[in-house]
Amino acid sequence: MRLAVVVCLVLGISVQDGWSRPLKSISVTFPGDIIKNMTDTELAETYLKRFGYLETVQRSGFQSMVSTSKALKEMQKQMGLEETGQLDKSTLEAMKRPRCGVPDVANYKTFDGDLKWDHNDVTYRILNYSPDMDSAVIDDAFARAFKVWSDVTPLTFTRLFDGTADIMISFGKRDHGDPYPFDGKDGLLAHAYPPGEGLQGDAHFDDDEYWTLGKGPAVKTRYGNADGAMCHFPFTFEGKTYTTCTTDGRTDDLPWCATTADYSRDKKYGFCPSELLYTFGGNADGAKCVFPFVFLEEEYDSCTTEGRNDGYRWCATTDNFDQDKKFGFCPSRDTAVIGGNSEGEPCHFPFVFLGKEYNSCTSEGRGDGKLWCSTTDNYDEDKKWGFCPDQGYSLFLVAAHEFGHALGLDHSSIRDALMYPMYSYVEDFSLHRDDIEGIQYLYGRRTGPDPTPPQPNTPTTAPNPGPTDSTDPTKPTTTTTARPDPTNDACKLDKFDTITVIEGELHFFKDGNYWKRSREGDGELQGSFSISQRWPALPAVIDSAFEDLLTKKLYFFSGTRFWVYTGQSLLGPRSIEKLGLPNTIQKVEGALQRGKGKVLLFSGASFWRLDVKAQKIDNGYPKYTDAIFGGVPSDAHDVFQYKGHMYFCRDQFYWRMNSRRQVDRVGYVKYDLLKCSSHSRY
Repeated sequence: MRLAVVVCLVLGISVQDGWSRPLKSISVTFPGDIIKNMTDTELAETYLKRFGYLETVQRSGFQSMVSTSKALKEMQKQMGLEETGQLDKSTLEAMKRPRCGVPDVANYKTFDGDLKWDHNDVTYRILNYSPDMDSAVIDDAFARAFKVWSDVTPLTFTRLFDGTADIMISFGKRDHGDPYPFDGKDGLLAHAYPPGEGLQGDAHFDDDEYWTLGKGPAVKTRYGNADGAMCHFPFTFEGKTYTTCTTDGRTDDLPWCATTADYSRDKKYGFCPSELLYTFGGNADGAKCVFPFVFLEEEYDSCTTEGRNDGYRWCATTDNFDQDKKFGFCPSRDTAVIGGNSEGEPCHFPFVFLGKEYNSCTSEGRGDGKLWCSTTDNYDEDKKWGFCPDQGYSLFLVAAHEFGHALGLDHSSIRDALMYPMYSYVEDFSLHRDDIEGIQYLYGRRTGPDPTPPQPNTPTTAPNPGPTDSTDPTKPTTTTTARPDPTNDACKLDKFDTITVIEGELHFFKDGNYWKRSREGDGELQGSFSISQRWPALPAVIDSAFEDLLTKKLYFFSGTRFWVYTGQSLLGPRSIEKLGLPNTIQKVEGALQRGKGKVLLFSGASFWRLDVKAQKIDNGYPKYTDAIFGGVPSDAHDVFQYKGHMYFCRDQFYWRMNSRRQVDRVGYVKYDLLKCSSHSRY
């Protein structure tokens, strides 16, 4: 067992039972269908390059190639396959299976050493939920996943309901807020970071996947008379067998199920997830949807993804969102389709396809045998469809694997180990000896009495958090802590024009305004202030700024010009070419103090050293950023020095580097530097 030093991304392929071949040789082009055609050779070459086997790039810029045969042997050794060096059937099958997405042959490490938590009581917090399962089922899956590791170590896991925990857990889609975006269904399943501060330790789950307990829909009921029991599939009702929730026997269109095998005998039932019963997340305290409702002066009769860029379905909980701004996210029904062009909508039975009526999912019209359905009564007219729910991915198993990474474990080459990179469903799970040896190497053996089963406590004073809540004013948003002027709330911004230190205080600039934080770093954020009121000659957008430590002069850069303020005295604007910078530079994106009188100016992937007193660039520059500052983004847009550390920012993240030029922390600008409340993280 090796220990984790990099973020691991777990890839997946569809876990689908019951696929069948089309009965007829009919091939239809489905709108929104993503088809990937790749030959075996192309697949192998892409795989070997992607995971580092075929090509190794040294930090000096020298690129060395290894033979395909040698690369295949290395990959086969890692996966526990026969080392033939040939693209044989077993190797090709392994390349198509779920696995970790980061290179197996890493060029260098961002985080040095065997990372582990320095305390045994590890905290975690669930930031939001997937619509695929009830929040209580998800809570239980995560609690059981942590128990896998606490059963064999001295570790304990405590759940927090607010604040910052060691392991922050969230669901997201595509570009979900960290440097490693997901790629839709059956691609990246999840990823987790190794232990540490900031972003490290966090675990993210791809909500484009279908999350279950590994054996199809896991439906927890509400109301009814079964005290929240899980649906029992199949069940019989009035002599008919049901494998999904149904509205039969009701006049209100509420889906329900029996919680035993025979409703007629036991009379036990509950209601299935439905937007007609409740919503989750949002700002409406779980109120049900109101249809129709008005959004941006348009009327909606069902849940919609309009106004959002993350694909989550929502609804208003009053008849007019534009007026009341009340909304919630729609839970997924057990018959909700996956992918296609109607993600989250339930199958509509019966439906018409090519003039024929269907009462169940079908593979007709497809060459891949995948089961699909229409989400309206007539596909021929509406062209609305999606894939039928399959067995799904076990959230418990994926979470147990990811939490292993969050505790410091890397992948195992043993196929039966939990930390083996490939996903596979195991009904009667037990931790492999290899996993146990790895985690006990880090934390030691468990001592004392057997732990009691985890009992997650669900808060009753607040609704469950939902998917990522956007702050775009055209989208439904959650309520946040009130501020005097919400439009100038720095915590609502994802990126700043520049961040710098002036008079020992952190300054954040954005669109004509700035905020500042005191030297101690723990006081309240002050602002916003108008740039023009303090520095009247400056433009609204500041690309970079620094304070000369000797003269206390302030240098501001915007585009190809710079200004120098000494108190209220001004020099400029002047062209940056006056400093000796080439005319090809469009803007200066960061400034680092290097002793008294020297400042590094960053632009693109390069930097120059400025002699501030002489007002000229030193000989020997530019230099490449990644050649000197290894492990930070070469395209950082904010570079500054603060409290003895160098900070390199890209989008909403920062990489902190110590005096030995080692990255010792990666985190969020918003939560670590601005000190915004963590509930708005996603």
